[in-house]
Amino acid sequence: MSRTCFYETLEVERTADDAELKAAYRKAAMRWHPDRNPGDEAAEARFKELNAAYDCLKDPQKRAAYDRFGHAAFENGGFGGAGPRGGPDMSDFMSDIFESFFGDGRGRGGRASGGRERGADLRYNMEITLEDAYAGKTAQIRIPTSVTCEACSGSGAKPGSKPRQCPTCGGAGKVRSSQGFFLMERTCPGCHGRGQIIDDPCADCAGAGRVTKERTLEVAIPAGVEDGTRIRLGGEGEAGLRGGPTGDLYIFLSIASHALFQRDGADLYCRAPIPMTTAALGGSFEAPTIDGGRTRVKIPEGTQTGMQFRLKGKGMPILRSKEFGDMYIQATVEIPQRLTARQRALLEEFAAEASEANHPETSGFFSRVKEFFGSA
Repeated sequence: MSRTCFYETLEVERTADDAELKAAYRKAAMRWHPDRNPGDEAAEARFKELNAAYDCLKDPQKRAAYDRFGHAAFENGGFGGAGPRGGPDMSDFMSDIFESFFGDGRGRGGRASGGRERGADLRYNMEITLEDAYAGKTAQIRIPTSVTCEACSGSGAKPGSKPRQCPTCGGAGKVRSSQGFFLMERTCPGCHGRGQIIDDPCADCAGAGRVTKERTLEVAIPAGVEDGTRIRLGGEGEAGLRGGPTGDLYIFLSIASHALFQRDGADLYCRAPIPMTTAALGGSFEAPTIDGGRTRVKIPEGTQTGMQFRLKGKGMPILRSKEFGDMYIQATVEIPQRLTARQRALLEEFAAEASEANHPETSGFFSRVKEFFGSA
């Protein structure tokens, strides 16, 4: 066994309190755990040293003995023959890890006293239209879930009877036993950790305290929700076992693609084909809006493909706000097809009369091409 000072092993001062010891041990144990260092004998040895040091210093009596006599306090059968070489109860370590994430075990998914377990959380995927996301709506959904058994009121026992306290653990759900200096704790084998025993289970739920049924729920969808929005309905998940607290229901929203609009946050985008003559001469057209209305868009003379026209406040509502995004009309100039003889003649006449001033981008491009080949 290593003779390194236990305080140095844990990298703490001799004045460290219990919280500092636990934090230092947890951090180091996670780093040197054999599962994280497979095949590393040095890491395994370091992990054993950490266990021995923490096992000693976390116990007030053993720590006092170590502070006074050092390692000699646990040699030659000292301290009841159970010293740091015995290693700590790893359930304490795992319990510390779980408590850091889940609290005291009676929170979400935990087991409460009397064998009552919290019901599971449920997920429901719902697809809505962009119009629904704009205006908001109240939707009805039907979900199969576990509900409290009405026959036994969630106790799991046959009507007229009650669960009795487990005689093995006295209702604690755990039993303790001494092994030398250590006090070991494990799940009660008599009630499997529930703390109660049901001699005559309910026929409707087979002792679970809950049954499966289909429920209809109303979901209020606020205006302005975005794709991926999560709505929590507290207490609408699965019923708990034997009268335990009910889980929650989470609604995950997805917004279906729209035939006219694309969404980017609170803004909407709409591509509008513009006749070549309107783009050249200017004009206007009526554009649809997400609220089902129409708005007139003015097209200036010489409009090119890709130009955008902003319609302020015609986008999506901002969630939990009175403000709205904007709508952008993106122009796409449409070239006429299947020309008549008269239309072709008119276009040919226009082409004959056209100058560089009518097509500045085209003229500029070919000027640069000419310069490129001229310098090559």
